[in-house]
Amino acid sequence: MLFRLASRNLWRNRRRTLLTLSAMVISASLLILALGVFSGMFEDMLASATEQYSGHMVLANPEYHKRRDMFAALPEQVAENPALLQATAIKGRSPRLRSFGLLSRDDSSQPAEVMGIRPELERQVTALHTKIVDGSYLVDDDPHGIVLGEGLARKLKLAIGDEVVFVTQAADGSIGNDLLYVRGIFATGDSRNDNSLVLADLLWLQTTLVMDGKIHEVAMSVGDPMQAAAIADKLNRQLPAETEVLDWGDLLPEMREVIATYDVSRMIFVSILYMATGLGILNTFFMSVMERTREFGILMAQGMRPWTVRWLVMLETLLMGCIALLIGLALGVLMTLFMATVGIDLSGHITPVTYAGGTILPRLHAVFEMSNFTVPAFMLLLVCLVAGFLPANRAARLDPVVAIREE
Repeated sequence: MLFRLASRNLWRNRRRTLLTLSAMVISASLLILALGVFSGMFEDMLASATEQYSGHMVLANPEYHKRRDMFAALPEQVAENPALLQATAIKGRSPRLRSFGLLSRDDSSQPAEVMGIRPELERQVTALHTKIVDGSYLVDDDPHGIVLGEGLARKLKLAIGDEVVFVTQAADGSIGNDLLYVRGIFATGDSRNDNSLVLADLLWLQTTLVMDGKIHEVAMSVGDPMQAAAIADKLNRQLPAETEVLDWGDLLPEMREVIATYDVSRMIFVSILYMATGLGILNTFFMSVMERTREFGILMAQGMRPWTVRWLVMLETLLMGCIALLIGLALGVLMTLFMATVGIDLSGHITPVTYAGGTILPRLHAVFEMSNFTVPAFMLLLVCLVAGFLPANRAARLDPVVAIREE
């Protein structure tokens, strides 16, 4: 009976109900979309920081993590350690060797970081092969080919096929140098990589640095980046003491702080938006209770208990919240799906922004995360109940005699 009364009373003033309902639907659907876009932004930042350079985890000598010491190297066979091979969460492993030196062409020279890789293995860890804007990615049988960032290529006025000279200090104290040929140019949107990073063949760099069979690190990728810290802790208990595995949070503490504050920021955003929505719900049901004062008095005079009156008004607010939630969720899913598949390209208006070790790309796109739907849904129902309690309590405390005489 209460449900029938609540559903009937809800539509007694259709205009007011529809206005409140539309406000709830709009706030819920836009909130779902906004959270999806925020998640997409953080996903882009994390991907730019890990999938374009470091990977989700890095195994190296602890001293190399601290100082980038050339001599803090490991044998290349460490990449085949049984602990790494047996970790099913690891999706890819790429041994790397680094060198810092000068890249020269004609009368121009630029500082560069040359990273020796095995191209096919590096594809499993980073996404640089998808960022090629000119030429092609490295292949395994091209020892003198390089791929470099767009900014560095522009500074040296390099094009595909051009010859450059790389000069650096070798491990034995000699000057390492060799001729290299540009095979491809990449653009990541991150100025640090685009202006200084060069990818070269691992075996070639080992020979140039006189570090045969040595590497500085093993970059790794995992299925879920948010589980990288737990995986790294487990590996550190299994690997030798002269090695250390750091996850992306250790390598980029600023990014870890940004991700950690996301949930807090989300709750603040949800609370502010739904506080305004709650005021609208509160106003609607206070007006409804005041208009129905005489009706409540008659019901109570006929034997309806005060707690029943209270539950009747609460049920009305909950019913309105459920209707708004269903419609809001449907619209939110549709808008999130559109932003996930199509998105909005803002590259013509803004440029990429580097923040906390990651890059915010000039685009808006959304990702599907369950919490982006459950949090708004739970908060909407909670706001409905809280906003409905005050008018429900007022109705329950009416004096039947006074209420019947109310005009």
